[in-house]
Amino acid sequence: MTTAEGVPPVPRGPLTFILLTVLMDVIGFGLIVPVLPTIVADLGQVDMSEAAGIGGFIIMSYALAQFLFSPVLGGLSDAFGRRPVLLASMGGFAVSMLIIAFAPSLAVLFVARILAGVTGASIATANAYIADITPPSRRAQTYGLLGVAFGLGFALGPAIGGLIGSLHPRWPFLVAAGMAGCNMMIGFFLLPESLPADRRRPFNWRRANIVGSIRQLGRLGGSLRQLALVYFLWMLAIQSLHGIWSYITAYRYGWSPFGIGLSLTFVGVLAILVNGLLVRRSVRMLGEWRTAITGISFGTMAYVVYFFADQPALAYLGLLVGSMGGLTVPALQALMTERAPANAQGELQGALATLSSLTIILGPPLFAYVFSRFSGPDAVLHRPGMPFMLSILLAGAALFALMRNKPTNPALQQ
Repeated sequence: MTTAEGVPPVPRGPLTFILLTVLMDVIGFGLIVPVLPTIVADLGQVDMSEAAGIGGFIIMSYALAQFLFSPVLGGLSDAFGRRPVLLASMGGFAVSMLIIAFAPSLAVLFVARILAGVTGASIATANAYIADITPPSRRAQTYGLLGVAFGLGFALGPAIGGLIGSLHPRWPFLVAAGMAGCNMMIGFFLLPESLPADRRRPFNWRRANIVGSIRQLGRLGGSLRQLALVYFLWMLAIQSLHGIWSYITAYRYGWSPFGIGLSLTFVGVLAILVNGLLVRRSVRMLGEWRTAITGISFGTMAYVVYFFADQPALAYLGLLVGSMGGLTVPALQALMTERAPANAQGELQGALATLSSLTIILGPPLFAYVFSRFSGPDAVLHRPGMPFMLSILLAGAALFALMRNKPTNPALQQ
């Protein structure tokens, strides 16, 4: 069966399940964000400022495990099929949430988050599954649905986690475990394999590692290398929000898990609106280069607001202004794909994934350290917004580098 355009339709059942899997994963991750500071402070018997430093390394351990194991799970799925890897990942994620729910110490919490990072690396397998079942001409719009799933999960997860966490900080982990377990059982009965046996290849440790992706960075051309630098600086700048938002808002405003979750839900809703309604229109009106300039400019202004935001209303103003920073990454990716040859698009995306993972590994502990040094009774100078000053400098450097790399193709800068 084909559509009117002669292109085979995407199987709705498997696609819906994959989208649901991604949505459940993101919700499961978002559930724990509002309550993690409370659990870290309780297990470590430390104040919120010290908990931020510990929490930064917990986030880093999750990201590092995901960074290391994404190519491993991808290789396993090429060798044994997507279905067993996806089901095992869901089961592993459920187990990690159960461990956190009953964790008696910070050491156990670290182990559980590493396990969650390993199983969370299945996003590469989910992407591969979509590639298996989707005709090339439909892949862009199908992958766009993953972005919607991420936005919805980020909007719903923290809100649910904050609401449940206000009753008991451990309960969101039980909910996340239950969601992952139910999704695994549904997949066991309903998810078909997408990779036929004749398209599989033996597992090879030499291919299932990050070295290949890192090597691609040295092969990028001059202009692409500059844009990759812009991408890295920008992605590192936004880690100040991803890494310490829960801690700094609890410290500055005394927000409960519900208040933190509500603010992150606001972020998720804005992300859906910007990515779903504004990116395409902005690129059509301004071109990719000016759209990226606009996104970074608004993001930099938001960090200025966060730096001075001693009242919750200013924090929400910063979130509103900063939502326009969502224009940046899609525009940068369009600029880079335009400058890369057709046979190097996969290498480019692999290099960008490596850069993104590195910022997730480096950013949270860096910003958490800065926050811990400028807050609490032992602060060298009481300026709890100082992490955002670092983001201002990083985003400003990204803006400067991008403005020096104006494309010669008028279609990209108009």
